[in-house]
Amino acid sequence: MPTFVEMDARSTLAAQMEQDVGPVILINTFTVNADEAPQLLKEWAADAAWMKQQPGFISTQLHRLIAGSCVFLNYAVWESTGHFKQAFIHPEFRSHAAHYPPAQESRHILGIAAQKNHLWSAPVVFPFPTYLDVQRQSSAACKAL
Repeated sequence: MPTFVEMDARSTLAAQMEQDVGPVILINTFTVNADEAPQLLKEWAADAAWMKQQPGFISTQLHRLIAGSCVFLNYAVWESTGHFKQAFIHPEFRSHAAHYPPAQESRHILGIAAQKNHLWSAPVVFPFPTYLDVQRQSSAACKAL
C-alpha cells in the first residue's frame, strides 16, 4: 500500500476536494522500487478501468519519467472536484489501495489557470503507447538498474 505524502502542505488534498470547481486535473506521482514497477502498472490499469466507469471521468494517462526512473505520474481529467471526490471516497476504490506496492504517492488537484493563451490552436493528439508497451518498457528499464 502506498504511503501518502502531500504535494503541497499548504493546500491538502482534502481541502482541494472541498472546492467546487471544474473541470479539474488530478496529478499523482508514485515512486517505487524497480522490482515493484510491474505491480504498480497492473494495479494502476485496474484502477483506471474502474475510474473510467465513474460519472464525471474524462480521461487519464500514466507517464513514466525517462532514463530508467521508477517514478510514475498519473494525469486524470474530471468534470469537477465533486465527481473526483465521489469516485475517490468510494469504498470499492479505497479497497484497491491495498493491492499497490509500497510506493510513495503524492496527489494534487489542478484547476485551469489560463485558457486563452494556449500553445495550439487546434487539437493535438499524441500517440500514447498501450499498457502492454509501457509494461514491457518498464520491466526492461527497471531490470537494467
